[in-house]
Amino acid sequence: MKHVIIGNGVAGLTAAETIRRMDPDSELTLISDETFLPYCRPMISHLLEGAVPAEKLPIRGKNVYAQNRIEPVLGARATTLDVDRRVVTTADGKTHAYDRLLLACGADPRQIDAQGRDLENIFFMRTVQQVRQMLAVLPEVGHALVLGGGLVGFKAAYSLLRRGIAVTMLIRSGYPLSMQVDETAGRMIQAVLQANGLTVRTGASVEAFEGNGRVRMAHLSDGTRVSCDMAVIGKGVFPAHGFVPADRIHTDAGILVDDNMQTSVSGVYAAGDIAEHMDIARQRSWVNAIWPEAVSQGRVAGMNMAGEIVSYRGSLSRNVIRVFDTDVMTAGRVSPRDIDETCRQFSARDLRRNIYRKLVFSDNILVGFAMINDIEQGGALTALIQSRRPVEVEPERLMEPGFNIGRLMAR
Repeated sequence: MKHVIIGNGVAGLTAAETIRRMDPDSELTLISDETFLPYCRPMISHLLEGAVPAEKLPIRGKNVYAQNRIEPVLGARATTLDVDRRVVTTADGKTHAYDRLLLACGADPRQIDAQGRDLENIFFMRTVQQVRQMLAVLPEVGHALVLGGGLVGFKAAYSLLRRGIAVTMLIRSGYPLSMQVDETAGRMIQAVLQANGLTVRTGASVEAFEGNGRVRMAHLSDGTRVSCDMAVIGKGVFPAHGFVPADRIHTDAGILVDDNMQTSVSGVYAAGDIAEHMDIARQRSWVNAIWPEAVSQGRVAGMNMAGEIVSYRGSLSRNVIRVFDTDVMTAGRVSPRDIDETCRQFSARDLRRNIYRKLVFSDNILVGFAMINDIEQGGALTALIQSRRPVEVEPERLMEPGFNIGRLMAR
């Protein structure tokens, strides 16, 4: 049996280690366009911030491939997949045959349509190498422009603010993290960022960058200009399945998989940021590109590839973020785009202590929450969403500081 895994992130690595534990004799090849050791991608913003050094990012030691008898093919991006011949071709023209294949190649940053996009000091923030390139030019940066108020843009802006750099954030929506939180929470987060030096511009986008080889100015769609020594494009990501034959492997936003993480082609699996499966809160297929789900999906895919039939329970979007001295936790359906006529919303805010809680129910099942500060019960609320257990008490009681949410799970 020959297993091939495309992707050196936590989904691919978890699958590889799972296969090797269950199947010590098969051939195992891991293909990645990066050359860095498997690392914690959510931590790269901390590298930009200066909170951790690059050597703290790897999640395994230098011997990870030898210890698991994995043949690493690094610095080679997969470009073609022939599911009939069962062959993957990489950018260097080499071919890799497989019996079972895992697509765990993650996501690529969304491009923007702006003149001058190729000027120096315009970056994406997706890989260690990209952050290293940003760090190399920071000494000459006084003002940074961040495009996008989602998680990537938010983390970039926060990290640069922590470095003492003036930052302007351009967002199309009215507040940061609009895909993760509601307007009240978003405005609270924005206020914290602005109090620490962030300038927020809404309703405008970049039409062109200007500079003599290196970016110095951005021309916006509203006719104004913003001076900048650096620009970070944080307009989100999209699953990196452009090389996958769409007429054979079914895709939507991501690659559609069944409960065994198998695609529409037998013997081909997908996991991590590229995979689309049932969302527990939304009750429809969804791509939840977060670390814990990548681990779970990689493990389930690896077990099935090794011959043990197990099922994946579904994914749940969730995030925990610290913004200076403010804690933010969200899960499930919270943003306005996720709210429909079946939802009931309950919220409470303590202005003096800067605390906010919002719960979203569909019928009497908790499907989402947002918390600003005082987030200790977030884990119990997350477990309650994942259980899909009906809540048999008044929803407002779940927002009471002393209420034991764990009791609902024990009933």
